Amino acid sequence: MRLQGKVAIVTGARKGIGESVALALAQEGADLVLVSRSIQPDGEVMREIEKLGRRVFVKQVDVGNRAQVNEMVEDTLRIFGRVDVLFNNAGISKPAMLWKITEEQWEEVIRINLTGTFFCMQAAARPMMEQKSGSIINVTSSAGLLGTVGQVNYTAAKGGVHALTKSAAKELARYAIRVNTIAPMAETDMTSTIAHDPKFKEKYLERIPLGRFAQPEEIGPAVVFLASDESSYITGQTLCIDGGMVML
Repeated sequence: MRLQGKVAIVTGARKGIGESVALALAQEGADLVLVSRSIQPDGEVMREIEKLGRRVFVKQVDVGNRAQVNEMVEDTLRIFGRVDVLFNNAGISKPAMLWKITEEQWEEVIRINLTGTFFCMQAAARPMMEQKSGSIINVTSSAGLLGTVGQVNYTAAKGGVHALTKSAAKELARYAIRVNTIAPMAETDMTSTIAHDPKFKEKYLERIPLGRFAQPEEIGPAVVFLASDESSYITGQTLCIDGGMVML
């Protein structure tokens, strides 16, 4: 197993990509810390991970709250003794056109998607620096790479994650910590409108050479690769898992 003995924190782990990635990491031998604002300690994903023989800890955390994030990492160290992988997946979307977006819509999306990613990176990086090892995988999107209509707040946040990743990769390389991003295009609650509304679906599928949206379980193998030693010489990169929509 590629991740045997490693401990992984997965934010936004209650459903969708976070849930699928958590299961993929567990299948490769990782012990898990599952994080979400609404995750339950007796949830289905926890039971599935336990069936695999992995240790799992569940914690409700608002990633935009620094104190809660620091406590999350402290609990991880207390229970497992180390942090090897951080998958920064927590995110929200509050769509609105530029001239209609409210201050609340702007600030909440930035707080969760960008500031929350930073808080988690900062907290997890400290024990990784002491270990002199670790892999941080952030989630950006095609919106953050190319821009999109009706989501200037989300675009700004995900573009910030893309840039933050590159700077962090340069700073943390001396400690043998790798920092990369993925840009997925999968059917989730956040993408349900574009995936199921006929007008939006047709428009988006025209931009995807493979002609379909990914399923959440198709994202896990890429995250496992970036979390494992198989990607030991890869840092500061963005892997687009989007059927060819973005070609960097």
